[in-house]
Amino acid sequence: MKLVKASQDITIPDDVKLEVKSRKIRVTGPRGTLTRDFKHLAVDMYKTHDQVENDEGEMVEGPLKLRVDCHFGKRKRLAAIRTCTSHVQNMIKGVTKGFEYKMRLVYAHFPINANITEEGSCIEVRNFLGEKRVRIVNMLPGVKIVRSTNVKDELVISGSDIELVSKSAALINMSCHVKKKDIRKFLDGVYVSEKTTIVKDE
Repeated sequence: MKLVKASQDITIPDDVKLEVKSRKIRVTGPRGTLTRDFKHLAVDMYKTHDQVENDEGEMVEGPLKLRVDCHFGKRKRLAAIRTCTSHVQNMIKGVTKGFEYKMRLVYAHFPINANITEEGSCIEVRNFLGEKRVRIVNMLPGVKIVRSTNVKDELVISGSDIELVSKSAALINMSCHVKKKDIRKFLDGVYVSEKTTIVKDE
């Protein structure tokens, strides 16, 4: 069954500037600028103010919101509304708080050596399962990797774009897969242990 109109709103924080033009979103905040194109989705996107009642009973403009509409959509097109708003919320969170993924070096016998080069934009993984091969993983643009100062064998990956941060963590994890052995027994690798934000909540 088609729904005549479905919509969802996102409240835009005061310290964030959001521009929308022909389904292209540009979000600017304290940590930088992120852009994303939603032209492949059949939705309408525009900024709006809701009318709210103040203490004196007068109708005034409420906070600025981004509204995503879908007209005459079936199930799959209606699902695109939530997808779109989730992406924009991640962009807003990225330019205000930033994203931080923590990874742990896990080994049973051969200690994994991780060497961070090029000012935190590249990592070299050595001695994985005693192999001589050096695994070099480059971080995606805008992503930095550092060694944790207070936890042994921990890496901290940070950036403003959640997709680039998570993909960088995935590239490190994929470079250290155990081949031709029982993965239930050989659990060595580099695994994501925590997903958090750079600016912590109060």
